[in-house]
Amino acid sequence: MSHTQGSAPDDRAHADIAPGDEYAHEEFGTGLRSYVIGLALALLLTAASFWVAQTRIMWAPAIPVALLTFAIAQMGVHLVFFLHLTSGPDNTNNIMALAFGVLIVFLLFGGSVWIMHHMNTNMMAPIEGGVQMPLQKGVPLQPQPAMPHGGGGHH
Repeated sequence: MSHTQGSAPDDRAHADIAPGDEYAHEEFGTGLRSYVIGLALALLLTAASFWVAQTRIMWAPAIPVALLTFAIAQMGVHLVFFLHLTSGPDNTNNIMALAFGVLIVFLLFGGSVWIMHHMNTNMMAPIEGGVQMPLQKGVPLQPQPAMPHGGGGHH
């Protein structure tokens, strides 16, 4: 980290500081305040998520949207209050690593869902009226002859 002439190393007026980092040089109890605030927000968002999932007050199609909103807010609380991730110049590598991790998770999840969908579509033979459809084009299924009641070859 480089400093321009005339700026003190402890000058935080123009810095982007995460909650909890502003008290890094001070005693332990002072920095604990941001962790307690983060914990309170995380608990509030968790309780709100459970309430939304359990109540019948909210319109049913809006419940997944509300849960997704609470989940994103919960991630933001954890990133800011517990991981101290900010948009400052000293956190650029951390933000890039986080963005890359999120990209990998979305690629793995989306790719897995895409593959499973195509496998389900292309591999499952449809059943109509209890008779299986032909597996190859142009090859009709031959009906199997019914076995007599004493069948099975054991006389």
